[in-house]
Amino acid sequence: MNENLFSSFTTPTMMGLPIVIIITMFPGILFPSPNRLVNNRLISIQQWLVQLTSKQMLSIHNQKGQTWALMLMSLILFIGSTNLLGLLPHSFTPTTQLSLNLGMAIPLWAGTVITGFRYKTKASLAHFLPQGTPLPLIPMLIIIETISLFIQPMALAVRLTANITAGHLLIHLIGGATLALMSISTITATITFTILVLLTILEFAVALIQAYVFTLLVSLYLHDNT
Repeated sequence: MNENLFSSFTTPTMMGLPIVIIITMFPGILFPSPNRLVNNRLISIQQWLVQLTSKQMLSIHNQKGQTWALMLMSLILFIGSTNLLGLLPHSFTPTTQLSLNLGMAIPLWAGTVITGFRYKTKASLAHFLPQGTPLPLIPMLIIIETISLFIQPMALAVRLTANITAGHLLIHLIGGATLALMSISTITATITFTILVLLTILEFAVALIQAYVFTLLVSLYLHDNT
């Protein structure tokens, strides 16, 4: 059991070649482009959810910030769909890989920071030194604010990785315990199975919430820099 505990987090391969790219492209199939005058119910629900989320997320942005609408919606759809697909049995969740999450967080964070320095240079530089700071504390505060700025993409990636990985490990452990208890105590196994079902429902919610939190934080970074 200990040997297989982290087997679901290893990168899958086919004929010795990693197939992560194919897996990350798969969620795009779930969101087809509508090509009919009247859409079916599934596409209508998808469009309604996307419009609702985009309206709520972009309400705080000005015209420059709203140009990121397509990027933010693509991000939340990608993370949410990969998180949900990772809950299927014998599947692989790309968002459990810190490298992938850093690959999403760093370019988006860098884009918001560069946008801020381009359009709001004085305001962006003012974040490094709060108003009214005593003169002896200026060098220390500049160093602290610089470190906190560069920690932001790491926090984004680690938060998503830790939450998704922890949920998968709990499901794996409780599922293994349920199988082991079936031959020992039926009542205890039933209780453990009930906990497993409730945890799985919670993980469905966590998968969507983490996608929303990741995208919302990127949106807030963008709002601070536009």
